[in-house]
Amino acid sequence: MAEFPWRTHGAEVLLKVRLTPKSSRDEIEGPGQDSNGGQFLKVRVRAVPQDGEANAALIRLVAKALRLPSSSVRIASGGASRVKTLALNGDPAAISQALTQLCGA
Repeated sequence: MAEFPWRTHGAEVLLKVRLTPKSSRDEIEGPGQDSNGGQFLKVRVRAVPQDGEANAALIRLVAKALRLPSSSVRIASGGASRVKTLALNGDPAAISQALTQLCGA
């Protein structure tokens, strides 16, 4: 992949994800690309997209995968959409390294 689905923005890392709720399991599938060439991280959760359950499951899953507290992960945009931007707070270099490993890049 030429580019990654995240970028640093000040003290945060902004991660673009495509969430699939009501899946058979919670998992981070890996990188994906939309029809316009935009990059995202494909994530599946068992939770339903009702009352913020799928978003909360997404935050827990990403926080656990990156070894961050859940309070360090928030939805910056796209709360009601399949494609969301997560803001990750912490050491941007460490988060970027963990995302690189998670994406297999």
